[in-house]
Amino acid sequence: MNIVVCVKQVPDTESPRKLKSEDNTLDRGAADGVINELDEYAIEEALLIKEAHGGEVTVLTMGPDKATDSIRKALAMGADKAVHVVDDALVGSDALGTSYAIQQVLGRTGFDLVILGSESTDARTGVLAAMLAERLGVPQLSLANKVEIDGSSIKIQRITDYGYDKVESTLPAVISVVEKINEPRYPSFKGIMAAKKKPVETLGVADAGIDAAQVGLAGAASEVVDFAEAPPRDKGQIVTDEGDGGVKIADFLASKKFV
Repeated sequence: MNIVVCVKQVPDTESPRKLKSEDNTLDRGAADGVINELDEYAIEEALLIKEAHGGEVTVLTMGPDKATDSIRKALAMGADKAVHVVDDALVGSDALGTSYAIQQVLGRTGFDLVILGSESTDARTGVLAAMLAERLGVPQLSLANKVEIDGSSIKIQRITDYGYDKVESTLPAVISVVEKINEPRYPSFKGIMAAKKKPVETLGVADAGIDAAQVGLAGAASEVVDFAEAPPRDKGQIVTDEGDGGVKIADFLASKKFV
């Protein structure tokens, strides 16, 4: 089975994040980059499917040069190879442009199953899987917390507010997963060393057959038109317990309308 996992490098939530004033895009150079947390669950699920049914796991990412760090982590977890799409023309791509670019690359790699995290921790739009499935003309199974493969059939439990739905489709398909689906493995020392020798194909826009007019800021259908810095946080209030600490805390919470 040819499984492709779409991975995104996002700013570390522990790092300060800011937008660039010249084009209102995220300043990715100002923050440490890490692999999107939900994508680690997608990688783990791909590895579990490979271990049960055989095949190959390819990691696909679109991002700047430093996204290589996230690729190597995915390879160290156990993915077989990677494709890195990097080009200045891609900077500022929105979800529509990203889905188009990934579709073009998947036309080169082929796939039986594409797996994504349900959303990224930076943009949090959660629409890429649906857009990608539509562009590829294959079924989309979203928010999976359990996946079963039987021949050319795929079944998932789709998590909902009231429990879960059972959804079934045929392959090829696109699925998105939630954090309850598994527990991502830590890369072993052996895996880290092996990752250094695994193939990583680097593609530019022209190499992947991507029309530069449909990606980047110029091709985006959405844009950030304005932003403002968040106000500095107020200093915390220290409550000294002089036998009436509980009353002071209750009064404070009441003043904030928490009680």
